[in-house]
Amino acid sequence: MAPRKESLYKVAADNRKARHNYEIGESFEAGLMLTGTEVKSLRTGKATIAESYVSVNRAGEVFLVNATIPEYLQANRFNHEPKRPRKLLLHMREIARLEQGAEREGMTIVPLKIYFNDRGRAKVEIALAKGKQLHDKRESEKKRDWDREKGRLLREKG
Repeated sequence: MAPRKESLYKVAADNRKARHNYEIGESFEAGLMLTGTEVKSLRTGKATIAESYVSVNRAGEVFLVNATIPEYLQANRFNHEPKRPRKLLLHMREIARLEQGAEREGMTIVPLKIYFNDRGRAKVEIALAKGKQLHDKRESEKKRDWDREKGRLLREKG
């Protein structure tokens, strides 16, 4: 068997809150339309997508809204606006599937992470998600704590 190449992608921003607040369904990989200073700023890894969301407009275009990519310090007057809506690049079938999911009750489109793939292109992992209730959050927290405790017990017993 040939040795498998390790993935070289670098995560620029991660949305950890999304897995806590939402039940993640189907996920998609989307390209991200950026300017030059945004790419350089993303490579520093200071972007945040915790309060951001994805919207589909009437023309069938998908936008990442409320994501913060800070200004690049070395760029002077050619800098970008930190919170502007950024267009996402998806196939028409994927856009239709996202639009149908968003129209259903309780479904929202959430960005999970922004990363650079093996070719150096900026990508966004987005997912259709359903909001969790408070009791669902408590249940997942109990399960996570039990799994952690079970691992400790198994390590001790050997």
